[in-house]
Amino acid sequence: MKYAAKRLLTLILTMLVVSFLAFAAFSLISGNAAEIMLGTQATPERVAALEHELGLDRPLLVRYGAWLAGFFTGDLGVSYSYRQPVWELIGPKTAVTLWLSLLSFLLIVLVSIPLGVVCARYAGGALDGAHTAFNQFCMAVPSFFTGILLSWLFGIVLHWFTPGAFPGLARFGSAVKYLLFAAVAIAIPRIAMTVRMLRSTILSEMQKDYVRTAISRGNDRSGVLVRHVLKNALVPVVTFLAQTMAEIVAGSIVVEQVFGIPGLGRMLVVSIANRDYPVVQAIVVILAFWVVLSGTAADLINGRIDPRLRLGGET
Repeated sequence: MKYAAKRLLTLILTMLVVSFLAFAAFSLISGNAAEIMLGTQATPERVAALEHELGLDRPLLVRYGAWLAGFFTGDLGVSYSYRQPVWELIGPKTAVTLWLSLLSFLLIVLVSIPLGVVCARYAGGALDGAHTAFNQFCMAVPSFFTGILLSWLFGIVLHWFTPGAFPGLARFGSAVKYLLFAAVAIAIPRIAMTVRMLRSTILSEMQKDYVRTAISRGNDRSGVLVRHVLKNALVPVVTFLAQTMAEIVAGSIVVEQVFGIPGLGRMLVVSIANRDYPVVQAIVVILAFWVVLSGTAADLINGRIDPRLRLGGET
């Protein structure tokens, strides 16, 4: 319990730091939100009046405190550009991006772990060189280019879906089918990286004394790999998967543009350009929370896999 409590406390402190840095960074970016909103009608008097209305004339820490209090009560503020509550604006888009990220992550886990075990089991075989070359190719091709190829092949040629016609999460089955192609584009290079890491970790673990002892006692090599080696090899892999969540989120934002998915990506870019601070801050904090939560979950999972980590965290 102490280990889990420390991990959760770390999560909360990290999110406080991230939220403050995001708030401060976008407040210091050159450009004035009031001037941008007023456009050609901007005069010093009107700019000052609008800054007062928006609260931009208050000290940074006062504004951050008010924003943080509102965040915990579900009030993310009002968009400067759209004059709508931020959550009403980004809520549906947040759900789309998080579903896309989750699908990508599930594909990475479900494909890379069995494939990594198989590659390690038959390392040095005839297909090992071909696998290594194909793995390098998958890691080298960026997700957006893979997305373009998948969109062309499955959307335009085979007509399995209609590019740019996302059905919406209300039609959940159709939405998941549409998102799956984008998730594949995001997952392919990360599957290749995870397979390579898991293969290398398993091969290193197989050289240790406890494995030699187990095999010398007549245990089947494949059985030792699955029952003992894989458990120890998964600890660094789980950590690596959590670290790739930031890349998955970034990849989701990019691939959304390729597939015409109405997620957070386009709104984030437009909001930064318009100095729409409430929208930008909310999006950055939500994405950061998703990434930090993944890291915390990885720590907790590793603590269950290897109790030594949990005991070390409780000292």
